[in-house]
Amino acid sequence: MSQQQYAFQREEGAPEGVPRLLYVSHAEYSRDWNSSLHTHGCAELFFITGGHGRLRTRREEFPVAIHDAVVVNANVPHTEVSQLDSPLEYIVLGVESLETLAGEGGVALLHLHTGWEELMACLRLMLQEASQALPGYKRVCGSLLEVVLVRLNRQRDAALSGEPSDARSSRECDLVRRYIDNHFKENLSLDQLAQLAHLNKYYLAHAFRREFGVSPINYLISRRIEESRFLLRETDHTLSLIAHILGFSSLSYFSQCFRRVEGISPMEYRKRSR
Repeated sequence: MSQQQYAFQREEGAPEGVPRLLYVSHAEYSRDWNSSLHTHGCAELFFITGGHGRLRTRREEFPVAIHDAVVVNANVPHTEVSQLDSPLEYIVLGVESLETLAGEGGVALLHLHTGWEELMACLRLMLQEASQALPGYKRVCGSLLEVVLVRLNRQRDAALSGEPSDARSSRECDLVRRYIDNHFKENLSLDQLAQLAHLNKYYLAHAFRREFGVSPINYLISRRIEESRFLLRETDHTLSLIAHILGFSSLSYFSQCFRRVEGISPMEYRKRSR
């Protein structure tokens, strides 16, 4: 395999927990390519710039080609396999303090139908800066990494955690919480809430839990249960009617959620409160 790799040393005083570029490389397939499973202590972001091949993990294998990006979490065994008649070529970034939350295998495959040329411009400039190592090149590459991550996280299936946009995600999570507070009686889903916030649903779930200590759906359920306590105490509505008013899909689901939160059934709560 033909490869050019440029590594970045950690600078003193660099903030912890913020995505940081460890290396950038450009690789082209050759017949001596050793396609064996291996891991890295950081996430890797592959951008396929030519050819065809497959990315293999212990759990799955899928085809990749130009306009594809693959995010592999730290310590996930993986390897790249190229087709002989169409040699694989890609740019890879090694990034610390980054992971994809999409799926359970620690790997996300993105088909970048729009914005590909803009991403390639960032990556080519990053390679150029790293190879020339002129004054300030580390700062330039760090800024380019932030642009790449922001644009990737606009993709539906990226769900990158660690994207340097905590202020924005906090605002969007607060927007979602206020929306739930005002619309908890309606039929809401995680997909709807993610669309409202213009965030990937996996990223929203992660960011919301980090912000408020609970998932968006569990927060929705807690608001409904809070209202149900009032209705059970102050009205003579049937349990079925209360479940319907509060947007539960069925009486049994309402009872299940109520018992999980309160430790007793809705009917038992009504008897005790009276």
